[in-house]
Amino acid sequence: MADFGGPSTPDSGHSGGGGGGGGGAREQDRYLPIANISRIMRKAIPENGKIAKDAKESVQECVSEFISFITSEASDKCQKEKRKTINGDDLLWAMGTLGFEDYVEPLKLYLQLYREMEGDSKGSRSADQSGKRDSSYNGDSGIPYNGM
Repeated sequence: MADFGGPSTPDSGHSGGGGGGGGGAREQDRYLPIANISRIMRKAIPENGKIAKDAKESVQECVSEFISFITSEASDKCQKEKRKTINGDDLLWAMGTLGFEDYVEPLKLYLQLYREMEGDSKGSRSADQSGKRDSSYNGDSGIPYNGM
């Protein structure tokens, strides 16, 4: 998963041989992996289609910025409510607040299905580990900040 501004941010060890100076490496650490972006983009084009490197990088930057934008709004809400964990409902609330209300209902359905699948696959272990916290969220499981 993506880690926005984790411990590796100050290091320039990832600078390799690509673009700009030391600042470029830190900015790159904020982005989702280009391989993941490329895989998702390939699903939307014909099998023999090609995607230019700069197109992948542009989408990578936009998607990562979008995630930061939504997460920041959800984080502000959680801070005001004195909570440390951002959950899926917080993200949906942030999307509605920021003008992405057309996406909220389909994503609510997806989140509900995801929670049902997670409950089935994790069994009683997840209930034991998150039981205390779940009651404060009306049964909804929390989604950690760096897990999105």
